[in-house]
Amino acid sequence: MKNAKRHARKIVNRMYKQDRFSQLLGIKVSRAEPGSCVVKMKITKEMVNGFNIVHGGVTFALADSALAFASNSHGRLSVALDASISYPAPVHVGDTLTAAAEEVSLTNKTGVYIITITNQRKQKVGLFKGTVYRTSKEFE
Repeated sequence: MKNAKRHARKIVNRMYKQDRFSQLLGIKVSRAEPGSCVVKMKITKEMVNGFNIVHGGVTFALADSALAFASNSHGRLSVALDASISYPAPVHVGDTLTAAAEEVSLTNKTGVYIITITNQRKQKVGLFKGTVYRTSKEFE
């Protein structure tokens, strides 16, 4: 089990180094294990829309990064097939968001993940579901 966790973290670290968009958003990886991942991000004033609340695409991007890290953590290159999100509560400047990705189904060809996004008060601000295609390519 320790080797699997170490391998997952190594893969996620390698992905993160190449993931300029996650870096631009200030996303940080808190935990990476096979099939799961937790990422965090501080909301800045540049992330708001015309209603002075955070643009939905920012929350989606955070969840999408969690999906990518969690689904690739097994060591097989995986890419998104489908993703959807609901926004049960608004996000504001100064909030710190946490996105926790959990694997709910894994087959040879697909994986399904639920990502719950919460703010610093543990309030749910996003519910994301993503499906990935698992290629035959292994991470080295």
